[in-house]
Amino acid sequence: MEKISGYLMRTQLDQKYFPYIVLALGILFFFPFLGNVHLFDWDEINFAESAREMILTGNYSKVQIDYKPFWEKPPLFFWMQAGAMQALGVNEFAARFSNAVVGCITLWVVFSIGRSIRNANFGLIWALIYLGSFTPHLYFKSGIIDPTFNLFIFLGIYFSFKAQTNSKYILLSGIFIGLSILTKGPVGGLIWGLTAVSYWILPNKFKNLFTLKQILIFASSCIAVASLWFANELIDNGFWFFQEFIEYQIRLFSTPDAGHGQPFYYHFVVVLIGCFPMSIFGIPALASKQEGFGSWMKITFWVVMILFSIVTTKIVHYSSMAYFPLSFMAASFLYDWLSGKRQWNKWITFGLLIIGFVLSLVLVAVPLIGMNTAKIIPYIKDPFAVKNFDAIVHWSGFEVFIGLTYFIILLVLIFVKKDSFHKKWWFISGITLSTAVCLFLVGATIVPKIERYTQGAAIDFYESKRGQDVYISVIGFKSYAHLFYFQKQPDSEPASTEKMTPLEFEEWLLTGKIDKPAFFVTRIDRYEAYKNHPNLELIEEKNGFVFLKRKNI
Repeated sequence: MEKISGYLMRTQLDQKYFPYIVLALGILFFFPFLGNVHLFDWDEINFAESAREMILTGNYSKVQIDYKPFWEKPPLFFWMQAGAMQALGVNEFAARFSNAVVGCITLWVVFSIGRSIRNANFGLIWALIYLGSFTPHLYFKSGIIDPTFNLFIFLGIYFSFKAQTNSKYILLSGIFIGLSILTKGPVGGLIWGLTAVSYWILPNKFKNLFTLKQILIFASSCIAVASLWFANELIDNGFWFFQEFIEYQIRLFSTPDAGHGQPFYYHFVVVLIGCFPMSIFGIPALASKQEGFGSWMKITFWVVMILFSIVTTKIVHYSSMAYFPLSFMAASFLYDWLSGKRQWNKWITFGLLIIGFVLSLVLVAVPLIGMNTAKIIPYIKDPFAVKNFDAIVHWSGFEVFIGLTYFIILLVLIFVKKDSFHKKWWFISGITLSTAVCLFLVGATIVPKIERYTQGAAIDFYESKRGQDVYISVIGFKSYAHLFYFQKQPDSEPASTEKMTPLEFEEWLLTGKIDKPAFFVTRIDRYEAYKNHPNLELIEEKNGFVFLKRKNI
């Protein structure tokens, strides 16, 4: 311990650079290649399209999709995207820019909180493990709401913890939970509420957690922030919008949405594999007693995991709020191991090897499949997936070495003897930064090729029609890509169609008296229903997508 203390003393001068190192890592890893690949259906394109429509209509109070009310989400994240688009243009880089900024802020936040709870070394470990884990890293390079939403909830919970010893922090807690509600809806308040109640019941054993004054300050600040939009919407549009919004939230919790029904244990598997390597390091700390902020984080983890395991609709990013407490647990284990308070055991080695091998194998298999599609196709039963492989995608062969090299580095890091403080630091920085570099290369080289298979042909078609006075619609499957990449303009449809439901509008395009050419896109596995339609003619079938045109208008 004296040797460790001496090392820490000698590195104190260097610690003043830690915040800059953390921010530099965020900028280095999150911003490059943001616009290197088209947005993915559904969520990325859905949200970007809502932001684009805000700009075109000038209506920033109403969230829209296809220029019709979209009651699934409040507007804060769309405001952020719209601001980026106004500055950077309507493109993929702008759509993902906000999350890259949030990623840098998140790394700085966990470093700063870690430094205040323990010290700068702990804060740096926490930031590194967040940066160098698979799904937490990748989400900051996406255009989905959750990274922003989760940061607000985390800060709300952190300031609730701080309010136990300094009541003034409860105001900040309420503000951040209000921002989370303004980002994704009441589930932000629900997660905070379940966490606070669970903390009050379990470690606090029903003792006073907050004073009545603190509760009132929290509630009023939270409601005030959320009301910046909710109250305005109620005044302008009446209660119907809230009825639709609430009904959607209930449906999301009670029935499988969009085919996302999964078994109860789904999110545990997703977090275990997707959050590698933080998940492996976090398990020992989760299994042990935690105090102070660690207790809040442990409870937050279980609240999120149990809540979204109960929710009938299960999508990968629903459990992403668990990344914050899990990363804290992982950092706690690594810090205690670094200082000699915890011992490495064979189960950690086993977990790193098994999950690391599985992920590396996937990274190796994807380019190998891409380079040998003819050999793989006979084993695929999905006709749409089979046709996807018709896409012309160039694989250099270099891509295989990303996953292979990553696993070799893991092996070296795991099995090289870690018998000193210095070597342990090298292990922590090595496993996190090698994961970050691996994901950086995957995003730059492999992900664009995957996108070409899955949706490239359809997006090419939408972009080819951009600026033309035509109708573009998808039939037989759900998509938002035609809206964003065709860049559908407001008031491009007759006033008589405004009150039509989506199905009624589709039928009007297929059989009604339309005023301009209409084009349709469907999938090869849905084409049979439209193959003999009297008003449709085939233009082309490409990579699993079928392009059709209305015969007469």
